[in-house]
Amino acid sequence: MMENRLRREHALILLIAALQGAAGVTLAAVAAHADASANLATASQFLMVHACAGLALAALAAALSTPPRGLIYATFALQAGVTLFSADLALRALGHGKLFPYAAPIGGTTTILSWVALAVWAMIRLVKDTRDHGV
Repeated sequence: MMENRLRREHALILLIAALQGAAGVTLAAVAAHADASANLATASQFLMVHACAGLALAALAAALSTPPRGLIYATFALQAGVTLFSADLALRALGHGKLFPYAAPIGGTTTILSWVALAVWAMIRLVKDTRDHGV
């Protein structure tokens, strides 16, 4: 019997994605009404795109019959990386300095590596499904 209960980690991913979306729209509004740098627009775009990715990844994880630990971990890392990257850019754009030294590069690198981890997870899944189904 299929359970229609949202797992805690899926709900947490959805919560983070919703907050990223809200922050992205907020930063876009500030950028549109203020003499803000390109950093603010970039932070907004990154947050909104990755909020959508978080929603899609949470839905994918919830749809799978077995809990996909690798997918969950990569999604949390993706959300952490983009949040760190965008927070640093936004603080700089608003004249509050850096979040901490190297915050943007750490966040950006984490985001890139998370996308690579998602690709690796998908490749492993494809190979496993091909092997299991003799395709």
